Amino acid sequence: MIIAKAILKINSNAKFAIFGEDINTCEIEWHEGTTPISKADIQAQFTAVEFDMAMEDLRAKRNKLLQDTDHYALSDQTLSDDMRTYRQSLRDITNGLTTVADVEAVVFPTKPA
Repeated sequence: MIIAKAILKINSNAKFAIFGEDINTCEIEWHEGTTPISKADIQAQFTAVEFDMAMEDLRAKRNKLLQDTDHYALSDQTLSDDMRTYRQSLRDITNGLTTVADVEAVVFPTKPA
């Protein structure tokens, strides 16, 4: 999966098939006139792809927590300061993250009672 995502990060229109999971031993077939990309160039994208995947997971968790409290933010509800702060902290949780280690170190705020 990381190989495919790295290829698509380089060329979002690439058409290909991958046989194997290790970049050093896999075979890549290029289809529909896609210009082949070197394995070194593909592998060079792995760090960025791993970060993108970590951020996708973080956003999914964050979005679920926000969704779980959406009913508190309806127009006929008064949002407490604690809940407002919690929801803003969730929205801001991705700010300043630049590495997978940063993402893995994220601590989610505690939902107010």
